[in-house]
Amino acid sequence: MRVERVFSIRQVDEAAWRAIEPPDFPFFDLEFLGALERSRSVGRRSGWSPVYLLCRDGERILGALPMYLKTDSYGEYVFDWAWANAYHEHGLPYYPKLVSAVPFTPATGPKLLVRPGADRAQVANDLLDATRKLADESGASSTHALFLPESERDEFEERGFAIRHSLQFHWRNCGYGEFQDYLDAMTSKRRRQVARERRQIEGVQVEHLTGEALLPEHSALMYRFYVDTYDRKWGSPYLSKGFFDEVFRTMRDRIMLAIARDELTRRPVAGALFFFKGDAIYGRYWGAVKDVRNLHFELCYYQGIEFAVERGMTLFEAGAQGEHKLARGFLPAVMYSAHDIRNPAFRRAIEHYIAEEREMISYQLAEYMDHNPYKR
Repeated sequence: MRVERVFSIRQVDEAAWRAIEPPDFPFFDLEFLGALERSRSVGRRSGWSPVYLLCRDGERILGALPMYLKTDSYGEYVFDWAWANAYHEHGLPYYPKLVSAVPFTPATGPKLLVRPGADRAQVANDLLDATRKLADESGASSTHALFLPESERDEFEERGFAIRHSLQFHWRNCGYGEFQDYLDAMTSKRRRQVARERRQIEGVQVEHLTGEALLPEHSALMYRFYVDTYDRKWGSPYLSKGFFDEVFRTMRDRIMLAIARDELTRRPVAGALFFFKGDAIYGRYWGAVKDVRNLHFELCYYQGIEFAVERGMTLFEAGAQGEHKLARGFLPAVMYSAHDIRNPAFRRAIEHYIAEEREMISYQLAEYMDHNPYKR
């Protein structure tokens, strides 16, 4: 076996990549990665330069580890700006660094993509060896794997990565046959709250679209909502219009768009975009050009839950942070990230920080669970 590097997903044979795509995670699908590249949402000027590590046995791809050479920490959602500042204060460069993550996407998914039937331990070992070599040759200060599934945590930890904890709020389908079953599982207080929030939406009609119902104009519409949100909250958007055009063209079978229309004019006034695959759905982008009470909760949470129940999906990740999700049935979940800090002194300091942070998060988790919205 050997590990090689390629710098664009377009250099990888389609059938070979299909064999290692995760079954419940759409963000490492060929179409999604290709959309990021073709739209120039990633690339040198974005701060995300792709490097795909491919483990081969002859011409067969046995596994892959998608990596990015980063020149900043934007679009990661596992925050290490304080680490970068500490390096700077000591006259040391923190950038470039290597990151295995989905750009601009705080979703939990595998990083070590291994072909079924391959020797996973050997493939994972070769790929992680290759990251060390890549870090040496690129002058990276560190290597990071963000939003790891629990199943991969030990593989990174055994290779010397420090494991950092963070929290998100996820919804789980406990065998619900319809939306009302989810409501019936909640305490009376929370059940009334959800029902009240849905009743209080006035002046709009809500629908969700997927597959052949998605048209090119929906792509332009969602991009407009996305840009409006960034203009009002965060500044420059990460993703270009070309990205939305690409995924609406190539991933219609894996995206769902929830739209709110003005009841009188039928003009779209808000939208939320979801990606789904297998047993999981992920809420990603939202925007509105009209203020409507509780519309954010309806489009970003309740429409996603309805869709998950309809399709029998077991997991709904609605994005980063947001303790307000708890009252609406999203329970706290521990997120894992892995960090290999090359400077010995900074490694010790960061490991100490991570240990203290992990203890604080365990207290937060227990406190949140005291407010579990479901019946005991």
